[in-house]
Amino acid sequence: MDKTEILERAKAYIKDEKDAGFAKEVKDLIAKEDFAELEDRFYRNLEFGTGGLRGVIGGGTNRMNTFVINNATQGLANYFIKTFPEKAKAGKLSAVVAFDSRRYSDVFAEATALIFAANGFKTYLFTSLRPTPELSFAIRKLGCDTGVVVTASHNPPQYNGYKAYWNDGAQVIEPHDVGIINEVNAVTSVKTISKDEAIKSGKLVMIDKEIDEPYWEMVKAQLFRPELIAKLAKDVKVVYTPLHGTGAMHVEKVLSSLGLNVTTVPEQREPDGTFHTVEKPNPEEAPALKMAVELAEKVKADVVMATDPDADRFGSAVPGKDGKFVLISGNQMGVLLTDYILTSRKELGKMPKNPAMIRSIVTSPMVDKMAAANGVYLSECLTGFKWIASDMARFESTGSHSYIFGFEESYGYNVETDVRDKDGVSAAAMCAEMTLYWRSKGKSLLERLEELYKEFGYYEDCAISKNFAGASGAETMKGIMAKLRKEGFKALGGKKVVKIRDVQQSIVFAPANPSKTEKLNLPKSNVLQFFLEGGTVVSARPSGTEPKIKFYINAQVPSNNGLDAAKKEADSLCNAIKAEINAVLDAAC
Repeated sequence: MDKTEILERAKAYIKDEKDAGFAKEVKDLIAKEDFAELEDRFYRNLEFGTGGLRGVIGGGTNRMNTFVINNATQGLANYFIKTFPEKAKAGKLSAVVAFDSRRYSDVFAEATALIFAANGFKTYLFTSLRPTPELSFAIRKLGCDTGVVVTASHNPPQYNGYKAYWNDGAQVIEPHDVGIINEVNAVTSVKTISKDEAIKSGKLVMIDKEIDEPYWEMVKAQLFRPELIAKLAKDVKVVYTPLHGTGAMHVEKVLSSLGLNVTTVPEQREPDGTFHTVEKPNPEEAPALKMAVELAEKVKADVVMATDPDADRFGSAVPGKDGKFVLISGNQMGVLLTDYILTSRKELGKMPKNPAMIRSIVTSPMVDKMAAANGVYLSECLTGFKWIASDMARFESTGSHSYIFGFEESYGYNVETDVRDKDGVSAAAMCAEMTLYWRSKGKSLLERLEELYKEFGYYEDCAISKNFAGASGAETMKGIMAKLRKEGFKALGGKKVVKIRDVQQSIVFAPANPSKTEKLNLPKSNVLQFFLEGGTVVSARPSGTEPKIKFYINAQVPSNNGLDAAKKEADSLCNAIKAEINAVLDAAC
């Protein structure tokens, strides 16, 4: 993109941006002739990815600001009006809007709600910040056609985002995502209305407890053993951190009502969009849980729990044999919850007909063995919880299976059907009950995990992420994926590649016979997977919401020679694979 085109886009943006602060940022960049920064802000429009609309807060079409929010909402409204014309004509379309603790979240949410109202939607807006899973729950509870939550989930503080939902409470997927983008790109004017006028006309309704209370009851209703909790809860200490986000009210309320002794990290309890105590408010990363672990060791807690800013992700840590806390990875927690849900349903006679679980394609295949051993169907889907929700909906519409659990390695879990997204609040409650159950059997969560490794083999998961910012970064990532498709890997970590799955091309083939392909029954996505002899899987995937490419390594080794030997072998395999992948990434730079 040349300087003339950049300047034209920048000046058009200034003209249309209603927020003086965002417009001034761009004016100042033009005055300084900072074309590198201007190019980064204007080389594209933000697009819906696996998590919706997400970007750095600031002025520009490639930033999160009121101009982008307004256009996105008007386009979203237009799409629903065209998709459901009779309902729109009768004035019966409805929407619900929620927001998290990030900078501008409340501003963006109110702007979104008022645009929906101006377009004839009966619009519900939460009075204050609420978790993403509650937004999904509210859509279904209120019978809305769509919903939006303003959040950037676990991203660093400079980010914000916008997740759009369908009438089933799940995030928008194809073909609707493409249709919405087309409508957004076609927007020439935005309708809005004042808040007072919207409330007076009945088009804007403020909500809180009428959704909060049913949500709390729904979360508790998923639990299997309320009598066990009532008996043992007082003896369990939980240290919890919401990481300055939305989770405190719900997690504290639910766990405390169950009788659990909950101590929230005081420095991280209050909502704060700067997330000043952590570099990233991401429970996937150890530094984010540092304060919680330190407090847990001080008070001798039994478990550490954490939710990210919009409380859809759930992280945890438990004491090891030496008393030091050990972080439980997303895959490990998924394995433990899978085991507990299967165990409980079998013990209590609550296994439904044709039970099914869902995991993403980059999530540990260990649960495939566990599901098979219990007669449970395992469905694979693309990365992003909207695809898990899509499979849930397919099971319901066809009657083929009964959903019992879904998760992905990035700390996202769903134990209910009332929410069609990952739910950190429900995961916290189920984790608490699971901890009590295994304690009643004389075991810790780590001891139960070791038993599962002995039964199904040892699995270790690691990942490599590399950022490629800006227009040149996007091209670099395209080049890496193109090279991998052309040349691939013949072996990794000394293990031969026996199968390659190209999700973008919808094919599966063996490197020894690449012309003989099988069709892959998944929606197309820019993902490559290399299956190694012995069961290890290596996946390459550019992020749909951040300027980075990610490699997932799901290492599998036998455990019949003991867990110590298995762990040593898995560590060596992961390190060897990471070294080879890093060499490819370094060459690309």
